[in-house]
Amino acid sequence: MLVLSITEANYFPKMKITTDEKDDFLYHQVAERLGQQIENNTLKAGDKLISLRALSREQGISLSTAYKAFIELENKGYVEARPKSGYFVRYKPARRLKKQTFPHFPSERAEIDVDEMIRQVYRTLSGDGMVRLSLAVPPVELIPVAKLNKALMEAVRNSPESCTNYDEIPGNLNLRKQIARYAFNWGGNVTADEIITTHGCMEAVAFCLKAVTEPGDTIAIESPVYFGIFNVIKILGLKVFEVPSDPQEGPDIDFLEKALDSVPIKACLFVTNFSNPTGALMPDNRKKQLVEMLAAREIPMIEDDIYGEMYFGKSRPKTCKSFDKKGLVMLCSSVSKTLAPGYRVGWCIPGKFWDKVISNKITQTVSSATPTHAAIGIFFETGRYDLHMRNLRKALHTQSLRYIQAVTEHFPPDTQISRPQGGYVLWIELNTKINAFELFEAAILQNVSIAPGQIFSTDARFTNYIRISFGAPFTTEIDAGLKRLGALIKSLEDLSE
Repeated sequence: MLVLSITEANYFPKMKITTDEKDDFLYHQVAERLGQQIENNTLKAGDKLISLRALSREQGISLSTAYKAFIELENKGYVEARPKSGYFVRYKPARRLKKQTFPHFPSERAEIDVDEMIRQVYRTLSGDGMVRLSLAVPPVELIPVAKLNKALMEAVRNSPESCTNYDEIPGNLNLRKQIARYAFNWGGNVTADEIITTHGCMEAVAFCLKAVTEPGDTIAIESPVYFGIFNVIKILGLKVFEVPSDPQEGPDIDFLEKALDSVPIKACLFVTNFSNPTGALMPDNRKKQLVEMLAAREIPMIEDDIYGEMYFGKSRPKTCKSFDKKGLVMLCSSVSKTLAPGYRVGWCIPGKFWDKVISNKITQTVSSATPTHAAIGIFFETGRYDLHMRNLRKALHTQSLRYIQAVTEHFPPDTQISRPQGGYVLWIELNTKINAFELFEAAILQNVSIAPGQIFSTDARFTNYIRISFGAPFTTEIDAGLKRLGALIKSLEDLSE
């Protein structure tokens, strides 16, 4: 076992700390740097960390700050405290998903019905004692319910008609102003008049798709992709061209560029920030390349940015809309994954297709729900959303690490796990002997619900992949559920031999 010496200056360089830095900033920075050394295996499982007093003295921080740093590392599953012995590294680096190669995808695919699989997954979302690893939404524990209630009451009280009348057709004006203000975070420069509110992100996506396609047209989507998109595509009578998606960088735009020469793609629909199910984050330079490539061919793109605010790093990633100069990128988002799924507050920034999208809204819904949209506008305006998102991002980052560590400990050693930089989900590759849907059915009998990989493509591909959500706070029940799931995977592997 390696015992660290406080005199090893090259091992843990001294931080430069100014007197006006806050305590929470300091402990987070110390924890982050130690966490990086644990992740890159400079500190290995079983190594003893330096003492609180030594860390305090060497880094020029208070004992309470040093203690908070170790507590944060413990909460994230990096270290463990041993009575009368100090803190030790417990983290075991997971096998990460490798950059994948894909077989050639035909330009058109015969549709294979995965609806029944999806229905079975949805049926498992209820039931006492079920460990719901398949549900990618914010749990009530992480939602500021009291503050939301206050904003809703404010909205009703401030409205001359108590929010009983139809709102403006584009949507609540204050909400649209706040969305325009938040666009600055992802590099946007839009006004309230460029925004249309919707009942959630999926309605925004549907409006945008309908604005730029006709039944029988072909649209490009990433693969794997969130299964809810399939229903929208089916209702609109569209054909699908699936673009392979790397679990780290998202859709393969080189593959797409070659396909554009032979496939009549009318529009593209991608999730570029923390895609579901892979958690992939497309690098900004690739986003720019994608936008310019499509703009040269006058092909519109619908960008689903529902996870964009859920980043674990120091800054929010940009969007493809950030690089849009022709108004061809139609950005869609909502608060369904960040704040209040039941409020049904979404929006789109449709660029040059604004008139067509507003016509679709008039035909479909006329007006967005007045009370909840006004309430979210107030929630944004008062700064409550900023505070909530800081807390949510921190919680989700911690939870992602705890789930990854548990999967590493409980699943077979050949399991490979994504390492998302934001969002809610882990994309897990199992041994090729495992059929993910059979695993799903067996896991339900042990009160564990997962999302099998087959439901994330039109033809039930990804047979040995599963998606689990780390949205729920990590508990002993979650750990026990993952342990049962890991044992089940091992038993299925043994049966297949």
